[in-house]
Amino acid sequence: MEERWRALLILAGARTSMGFQFQAPASVSPGLMADLGLGYGELGTLIGLYFLPGVLIALPGGALGRRFGDARVVAAGLGLMALGGGLTAMAPDAAVLAAGRLVSGIGAVLLNVLMAKMVTDWFAGQRDLTLAMAVFVNSFPVGVGLAMLTLAPLAALAGWAAGLAASAGFALAALVLLRVLYHRHPNDGAGAAPGPGGLWRLSAREALLVSLAGIMWGIFNGAFGVMFGFAPTLLSRAEVAPALAGLLVAAATWLVVVSAHGGGVLAQRGGRDGRLMLAGTIGWACCLVLLAAAPGLEAVALLAAGLLMGLPIGVVMSLPARVLRPENRAIGMGLFYVWLYVGHGGVPPLAGWLGDLTGSLAAPLLLAAALVAAMLPLFLLFRRIVPRASVR
Repeated sequence: MEERWRALLILAGARTSMGFQFQAPASVSPGLMADLGLGYGELGTLIGLYFLPGVLIALPGGALGRRFGDARVVAAGLGLMALGGGLTAMAPDAAVLAAGRLVSGIGAVLLNVLMAKMVTDWFAGQRDLTLAMAVFVNSFPVGVGLAMLTLAPLAALAGWAAGLAASAGFALAALVLLRVLYHRHPNDGAGAAPGPGGLWRLSAREALLVSLAGIMWGIFNGAFGVMFGFAPTLLSRAEVAPALAGLLVAAATWLVVVSAHGGGVLAQRGGRDGRLMLAGTIGWACCLVLLAAAPGLEAVALLAAGLLMGLPIGVVMSLPARVLRPENRAIGMGLFYVWLYVGHGGVPPLAGWLGDLTGSLAAPLLLAAALVAAMLPLFLLFRRIVPRASVR
């Protein structure tokens, strides 16, 4: 197998543990909420806490990779994920649960920022960059789907703590995979000096374009967290049996994987980015509206959303690589992920509080639908600027 594809599979396999751990509290939420007395707002906050540290850590994370080496910092991140997952499994109350979630979230931030840069190093300038990014990003919903398939039955047998402990074990397994099988890229940067200028080495145009792409990615992931975080509770309110609800949500996440790969293949053929964004964003937004406001159609809307929402994933993730110079990739991807974490860490708590305020799960889903629809004009703005930018 070609070395870059081997590296991609190792990184994607390790990153699957992040999706698994992110989804773990939602997968065991019925027992978790009952035992610790959590409301919608607290559940949404717990979901958002996993990525909220990224607002402060994403930029320093890129600098750490340049100084100590991307692979080393990613390994440290997986260690923190295992530590935080173990802490949540032993949590006697909501405060300790939140602390463990923050620790594992810090590790996930380091993992996310630097792995994206590592994949970019392997595929920058290649025609299959968009496809590679789609495969890489797909590892997250794969992990979410695995959590949905396995953790609810595990929690039913052994309690919610067993489900959270499983997420720690997955992170440890990913750490072993990375350390044993991965060979670092020449641009890994181990031992490199941070260099002068820091963030200001980015040109204004680079910073603007990376920020536009990051805002789109933050909206996507925030809405992803809302839909899949609240879907189990929504389906239970619709009197769907817990086993069937878990199967439906897992099926939707696997459909995201299928559609993301399909979108990557279509984008690789050229000239389809705009159509993929249109179908993915507007189609997903309509499904969220149906999920919120069409009783009896919850299962259909959820599955349709999974089939549509993956289409623009590779397109959005490939945008930073189109405008960042090689020497700026670490700090540029850090900026990209700052915006991701603003959305991923902020949208689910906001949606949860809105649900508590209105007493309905429709409000969080309608908020997510409006944000997803806003991705399309942001993409069009990016496309308007890029022809005048220096694309490398």
